[in-house]
Amino acid sequence: MSGARLSLASLAHVPAPVRRPGYDVAAAQVGVVHLGVGAFHRAHQAVYLDDILGRGHAGWAVAGASLRSPNTSDALDPQDGLYALVTRSGEGDRLRVIGSLRRLLVAPREPQALLAAMTDPAVRIVTLTVTEKGYCHDPAAGTLDEGHPDIRADLADPERPVSAPGFLVEALRRRRAAGIAPFTVLCCDNLPANGRTVARVVARLAALREADLGRFVEGEVAFPSTMVDRIVPATTDTVRALVADGLGMEDAWPVSAEPFSQWVVEDHFPLGRPPLEEVGVELVPDVAPYEHMKLRLLNGAHSTMAYLGALAGYAHIADVMAAPAFARLVERLQDEEITPTLHLPAGVDVGAYKRALRERFRNPALKHRTWQIAMDGSQKLPQRLVAPARDRLAAGAPIPLLAFAIAGWMRYVTGRDEHGTPIEVRDPLAGRLRALADAAGPDADRLTPALLSVREVFGDDLPADPRFAGPVRAALGRILAGGVAASVAETVAG
Repeated sequence: MSGARLSLASLAHVPAPVRRPGYDVAAAQVGVVHLGVGAFHRAHQAVYLDDILGRGHAGWAVAGASLRSPNTSDALDPQDGLYALVTRSGEGDRLRVIGSLRRLLVAPREPQALLAAMTDPAVRIVTLTVTEKGYCHDPAAGTLDEGHPDIRADLADPERPVSAPGFLVEALRRRRAAGIAPFTVLCCDNLPANGRTVARVVARLAALREADLGRFVEGEVAFPSTMVDRIVPATTDTVRALVADGLGMEDAWPVSAEPFSQWVVEDHFPLGRPPLEEVGVELVPDVAPYEHMKLRLLNGAHSTMAYLGALAGYAHIADVMAAPAFARLVERLQDEEITPTLHLPAGVDVGAYKRALRERFRNPALKHRTWQIAMDGSQKLPQRLVAPARDRLAAGAPIPLLAFAIAGWMRYVTGRDEHGTPIEVRDPLAGRLRALADAAGPDADRLTPALLSVREVFGDDLPADPRFAGPVRAALGRILAGGVAASVAETVAG
């Protein structure tokens, strides 16, 4: 069908090797609202729900909402919400059409429609992937940032919210007023103890609106914790062309991902849930051991490679892992300083887990950009690198490799690479970080305490602890004096 576009009308013409939804897509009923309908959701939770719909459970389709950009809605509305997922590995590419996304909403354009969807009694779960910064919280403390501009806006005009917590609170208020039981809030972002963190943030915002509403959220709304894992690079024109060739028709916004996918969920859903266990989701009483293992071993290594790799000129994670000294840094960081901080889930072979991670990092087909992972570092570092450093210090153990990784972030946020070329630092605190770096200059003795003063990242304890500040300052000094590549080689040789 040359010139055709993926849609319900053209679905029957998708070539047979491509997996298509095994159910009546048009008849699927929305039971989940998802906030933050970006690439990760479409390559992860939406795929599991597509599998569930394919097993005959028709009431678990998704209404997805973008809280900022209309791009996803504009791309997928003409496609009836359909899109292709391509799983990429060294063994080749596999295509699949996903049909679970049955409605697309753009919050700034239609906030009342989104609130109505969240208030629908058929909706029993609201899931979120709004990134760490989307919760308007203090990452170091895990509490609501009451001075955040979006939170101030939501308190000033609560019936027209702009933030994810604002939408949750207003929708829960409306359900309560209408006598509809509250939905379960399922955070799928990389926050520490994400269910409890989001519960704390949402309950506080509710209490700021009305004390009784705050008590209701705290006492009656379920916030199970989760751990999600799949590497999902940003969609490129190369992926679009590959998908168009495989489908024989255009898909305006496909997604690509690695073959690996994992979802671990605390099993607490008062209004019921889809049969997640039927599609490989791990339902457990306590997510924390899985969360720590993934946040620190995978995400901590990712951030380390992103900052140091980008500064050294590596565009993709696979490129970083192809450099022997950088690969050795990742291995030693994981083995020597992160693994001892973990409380491992029963039966987990952490050695096999780490070996599998390193192979995933080396996937040559994935093209996961270091710049993409480097975004929003001020929101990510507290749980990925700072928390294990804090645990090591509490145990009286040294942190030379964690300090080196954190120093890499400090060098990156100065906004220029080793050739003086500007770096586009995407971070909610980018302006503040750049001002601190510019005032300190490229001097580790000045730059280290300047950036350690950012309490949202480092809290109040670590900047005053010489066991932390000293190694970070020494590592940053080596990076500034000798460059990243030489410093990595020196560090892993030590």
